[in-house]
Amino acid sequence: MKLDKFTLLLLGAIVLASIVPVTGTAADILATAGTVAVALLFFFHGAALSREQIVAGATHWRLHILITTLTFVFFPLAVMPINELSGIAPAWMPADLGLGFLYLGVLPSAVSSSIAYTAMARGNVPAAICSAAASNVFGMMLTPFLLLLLVSTAGAGEFSVVEALKDIVLQLLLPFAVGHALRPWLGGFLGRNEGLMARYDQCVIWLIVYSAFSHSVESGLWENLPVQAIVFAIALCLGLLGLFMWVARLLVRYFGFDLKDEAAVVFCGSKKSLASGLPMAKVLFSGHPGFGMIVLPIMCYNQIQVIVGAILAQKYRARIDAEEHKGAESVAAHAPKKNGKNH
Repeated sequence: MKLDKFTLLLLGAIVLASIVPVTGTAADILATAGTVAVALLFFFHGAALSREQIVAGATHWRLHILITTLTFVFFPLAVMPINELSGIAPAWMPADLGLGFLYLGVLPSAVSSSIAYTAMARGNVPAAICSAAASNVFGMMLTPFLLLLLVSTAGAGEFSVVEALKDIVLQLLLPFAVGHALRPWLGGFLGRNEGLMARYDQCVIWLIVYSAFSHSVESGLWENLPVQAIVFAIALCLGLLGLFMWVARLLVRYFGFDLKDEAAVVFCGSKKSLASGLPMAKVLFSGHPGFGMIVLPIMCYNQIQVIVGAILAQKYRARIDAEEHKGAESVAAHAPKKNGKNH
């Protein structure tokens, strides 16, 4: 139940931005550095992702369709009523916070934590790798379209899909494609230095959080965000995670998947990516005065999914171990017994 070091660093970035926000020319330089860092981030991800990971797992298409539907259909539908609260109870759900929940709904699944928790649970790891990777690759194209659809339907403000797609292509997809094309030369180095790449990911996210919250603090974030809205956002994130873990289990059992597949669907279908979400938010909501409020739901949801996922993975592991042990005993009991006369 402890907060990990990276979460503490993110909280530290918010505190630092609240006390010493970067302003003026320094803020412009930091924003430019953040844009370059995000482009390099997706360049490295493109170089690290193998062609096999992109196309593998197609034979288990029913599982992938289920995870994709949870991530990009059911989740966006579930967050739409939350945004409606901004018109009913703005003290509890300010408009930018409601937009943040819409954005949370259209984000792709988390790659590293989905795979890590599926492995910890001894679930279907190859399916988790394929689904989580595909979710992030396609999420770069799906997220702006889905966000436009939700914003237009919910009347949550203006959002230009043309500008968003242009920025997504230039700052995310193009670096990703160039990095993937250079994989034969860079893949080995990145594979040997996964720890270094993970730290770079975290540095980029920390930079985005500090820069974004500095901008939001200067625009009056804490004056416009009541304490009850923060508490309510945390409660909603916990409720959403619990709902989708429950729905995932129901659907898995309805379609007759085994327990290992269930672990993969529960973790991949309920998680949302902070690593992809913050860089994309920087592109989609660049310069927005309420940026800090918009990214608050994904930051809260990420910490909750880390804590709950760790607990649930241990429970799945115990169940899968018990099931395999029971199966091994059953096989041994029905195996033909040898006696000395048949030697």
